[in-house]
Amino acid sequence: MSVHVNHPRELTIEVKHALERLANAGIPLGNQSVLLAGVNDDLETMKTLVHKLLMCRVRPYYIYQCDLINGSSHLRTSVAKGIEIIESLRGHTTGYAVPQFVIDAPGGGGKVPINPGYILYHDNEKIVIRNYEGKIFEYPETGNEQVQFAPQREYHDEYLYS
Repeated sequence: MSVHVNHPRELTIEVKHALERLANAGIPLGNQSVLLAGVNDDLETMKTLVHKLLMCRVRPYYIYQCDLINGSSHLRTSVAKGIEIIESLRGHTTGYAVPQFVIDAPGGGGKVPINPGYILYHDNEKIVIRNYEGKIFEYPETGNEQVQFAPQREYHDEYLYS
């Protein structure tokens, strides 16, 4: 079951007890938050939220970029802010506490995961990656198989209307 908690202050003792009853009944719990300007768009608030969720036996599952709906522009943060929060959580808290940052693509495109750029280069011989500290590493590919990489598409506005 998914719950929707955006700020750690929403996790009152009453909510914690209710979530415990659900978890004790064997119901897996996940949380879906929306990144909201002035509410939870800073690392400390989000870190507190994900830790409190885990203490309530709820997996922090998604952080959504705020949808493009009328009347919500004052609550929208930049996508860069969401990436910054995710990158700041990684390596500084347990992986169980790091939700997937997603944009619900307009027009029914579904949830698209948005991640910091950890892959710097990749071909059939090697992958060059960076960790949360910015350190760069080279990791060899097996060379045993031909890998078909997803084709890179040049962005054009007409993709939005095709």
